[in-house]
Amino acid sequence: MSVSAVPSEATIVQAGWLRSKTFDLNLILSAAVLALVTGGVAVLQPELFRLILILDLWLLGYHHVISTFTRLCFDKESFKEHRFLVVELPLIVVAATVGAVYSLGAWVLPTTYLYWQWFHYTRQSYGIERMYRRKAPGGATVHDYITTRALYLVPAFGILYRSWQQTETFLGMEVKYLPVSDIGLWIVGGLAAVAFVAWLGSSLLSLARGELAFAHFLYVLSHHVIFFVGYCAISDITNGWLVLNVWHNIQYIMFVWWFNNKRFNDQVDSKAVLLSTLSQKKHVVGYLIVCLGIATLLYAFLQFSAQTFVYKDAISLALMTSMVLNFHHYVVDGIIWKRRKQPAAPQAA
Repeated sequence: MSVSAVPSEATIVQAGWLRSKTFDLNLILSAAVLALVTGGVAVLQPELFRLILILDLWLLGYHHVISTFTRLCFDKESFKEHRFLVVELPLIVVAATVGAVYSLGAWVLPTTYLYWQWFHYTRQSYGIERMYRRKAPGGATVHDYITTRALYLVPAFGILYRSWQQTETFLGMEVKYLPVSDIGLWIVGGLAAVAFVAWLGSSLLSLARGELAFAHFLYVLSHHVIFFVGYCAISDITNGWLVLNVWHNIQYIMFVWWFNNKRFNDQVDSKAVLLSTLSQKKHVVGYLIVCLGIATLLYAFLQFSAQTFVYKDAISLALMTSMVLNFHHYVVDGIIWKRRKQPAAPQAA
């Protein structure tokens, strides 16, 4: 079978989108661009960081966590299935977090968050990459071995670099780091660079053969850009975190809506009237408003209660509240998104 020197128009049109070209380009490109712009503004205009952080937590962070609950308790059957995750688990997470802070010190909260969110962000990105791999069009070549190693090694170098950097605070709070030697850092950095170059080279070779899985390539490229900028290119750890956090939040919100939309196939389910209605394409704005409204009320209640009885600094309290609820979110995500492996696109010979 002959192959053309460049991808045909048909290959690009049938690029392996998850939902549609518009949706996927927003998921891949718009999320990445907004995250990079947000980080850039925070670096260039540090006086705006406080405002940017509030907007990120309110419009994206809180909404992102509430999106998880659309899968857990927006209909009777889901609540029955996930009752432990909705009722008992939050109490366990809060008790464990409070116990750790009181026994070890306040540093344990941002330290745990720093490393757990790195793992969570990396795993979410890997999961999305897997979905694009399964959607790769027939005849496309995905260099799976190289892609997977590059996908993990770049973030691994990033978190090791932050650990080696040893800044005194993260998000304005005392933080402790895993010990990282100079030689260990540069060994991992060298492996990450080799893996990235190998992935990029193999992708360009696939492009020349007309076998490039376009959507998959675009997503993996955005992954590398965001993790490198967030962990390495921006010197300040908090501003770098902002890039990753905005990117991750937007992706998650869009991905959960797409999952719900796909689940109900744009139809109203009598067993889940609210969620199935909100998950229709024509009601996407309503879906966002409802999730944001619930998030605003919940976090405002928690913030007011804690600020009244426990802590007075509103911004620090908002961050700590977000961290604790994210810990619950991380555990839940590790459970509800598990699925059996499915055959994927052919690997390169």
